Amino acid sequence: MHFGMMGEEAAGGGVTEYIQHHLTHLTVNLEPQGGFWALHLDSVIFNLAIALLFIVLFYIAAHRATSGVPGKFQAFAEVMLDWVNGLVKDAFHGNSKFIGPLALTIFCIVILDNFMDILPVDALPAVGQALGIEHLRTVATADINTTIGMAIGVFFLIQYIGIKHKGVGLFFKEWFTAPFHAHGIGAVLLAPINFILRVIEEAVRPLSLSLRLFGNMYAGELIFLLIACFTLGAALDHWSTYALGATQIVAGIVWTAFHYLIIWLQAFIFMVLTIVYVGIASEKH
Repeated sequence: MHFGMMGEEAAGGGVTEYIQHHLTHLTVNLEPQGGFWALHLDSVIFNLAIALLFIVLFYIAAHRATSGVPGKFQAFAEVMLDWVNGLVKDAFHGNSKFIGPLALTIFCIVILDNFMDILPVDALPAVGQALGIEHLRTVATADINTTIGMAIGVFFLIQYIGIKHKGVGLFFKEWFTAPFHAHGIGAVLLAPINFILRVIEEAVRPLSLSLRLFGNMYAGELIFLLIACFTLGAALDHWSTYALGATQIVAGIVWTAFHYLIIWLQAFIFMVLTIVYVGIASEKH
């Protein structure tokens, strides 16, 4: 079913151009001459659409909630919320009513973003081309800008929770007194070391969150493209097309099944690490 579009791509430059085309974002340059400040419009649109979908679905579930026999979606939402609240209770020992809903929001939005990778690689880009849109990437979490933006949001949340639970004085004091505690002249000598270690610790958190999610989703997207290349520019009147087509179908099914695990696992890891980092920030050291 990909032969037509793939044949057109192949005529323009083969596998390399096909992959580069699919890995190019719909970009809006914010500087007249181009440069660093550019907006990946497709990532923004798909991420906002998924966030809106999540809000609408859970808004409907909340307003249709009943104390009697719940509907299927209400039961699903309640199970999800209870599961996330259990994780929060295990890792976060402070008092905050929004950590549970926040964790659930992060998990659902990330997993919905990730599931866009299951769509056929040529499906939405073909629709975009029919509408005059040259480039269109559908997996927002395969864009490093998206994952870094989410990780930076978590970073500021960590600082907010730390200040809220410890106070401004103790929060900044710990930057110079932990993890190596001392008194007198020892505290003064260890203060620079503690500060450097704290800076490294704080910097690693958003990097860990963003790069792990981005790397896995980008790799998954690339493998789907490589599988699609099995029949790139294939002719229907040659026997090899059908042999490669059968191989493509089998490889696509196997990788999709494995990728389902990656999709759920990466969303789960992003959520759990957020909860753990927030829990660490709320504890006194």
